[in-house]
Amino acid sequence: MAPLEIMTLADNRRNRGSIARRELAGLLYLIPWAIGFLVFQLYPLVSSMAYSFTNFSVSGRPSFLGLENYGRIFSSDADFWISLRVTFLYVIISVPLKLAFALFVAMLLNMEVKGIGAFRTIYYLPSILGGSVAVSILWRFLFSVDGAINKALGLLSIPPVSWLGSPRYALFTISLLSVWQFGSSMIVFLAGLKQVPNELYEAASIDGSSSAGRFFKITLPMITPMLFFNLVMQTINAFQEFTAAFVITNGGPMKSTYLYGLKLYQEGFQFFKMGYASALSWILFAILIALTALTFKSSSYWTFYEDGGR
Repeated sequence: MAPLEIMTLADNRRNRGSIARRELAGLLYLIPWAIGFLVFQLYPLVSSMAYSFTNFSVSGRPSFLGLENYGRIFSSDADFWISLRVTFLYVIISVPLKLAFALFVAMLLNMEVKGIGAFRTIYYLPSILGGSVAVSILWRFLFSVDGAINKALGLLSIPPVSWLGSPRYALFTISLLSVWQFGSSMIVFLAGLKQVPNELYEAASIDGSSSAGRFFKITLPMITPMLFFNLVMQTINAFQEFTAAFVITNGGPMKSTYLYGLKLYQEGFQFFKMGYASALSWILFAILIALTALTFKSSSYWTFYEDGGR
């Protein structure tokens, strides 16, 4: 064998060895993620599916019930239908308000003014703190009968409002806490606004278009992919809301804030009916899948991309 061929074979072996070592290193880096996925995601997912067909109650051995849990949920559990109705109302109230407010703030923070970076950081803070128990307790004090909100209304000679004690206002009040956590949606909208070409606004100004016209004919169509993403993510998050209803109102008054997440928590961790709670969680999963699929299906009619696709 010629020396050149021997050198080529040696180089190939070294290259293969180097590639194998890099692949092994990559696999080693994936091991912690794989363990976390198997233990904390896949195993609970499969277990909850299995438990949903049993009467598992933590303290005893589960026995197979078939579809009995699902049948009871749909046929004889009145609280299920109450929680489902309240949750849909909560989503209808909180998600549009949250997206509208996030877009409004994103447009303000898209202006090139001095110190805008600090303002963007400040406006993002509510999303970091908003879902905590401490902020929920603070929200309860702010909207209590003698809280800061009613005291501010009193300065305007407006009588106090029972924000958390009236079924008429309670759901709207806890929805405002969700709206206050607008930071993540605002960041996505801000990224979309940065991608809108200034030439479009300049051309519209030359044509005499108003500010409202530029918003509805340029800004809104150009950021519809971001609107679509935020709509899907915030809808999913809203259906899983639990902290506000649990800490602020505990589902009251008269179950006007009895969200689905609170219903699921009570069945699983107060009444220890884990099998029943697992069935509830899979029903919620099916609802989210259906709504997400409908949103994706409808997006072809109102979502526009730069390349002209939908």
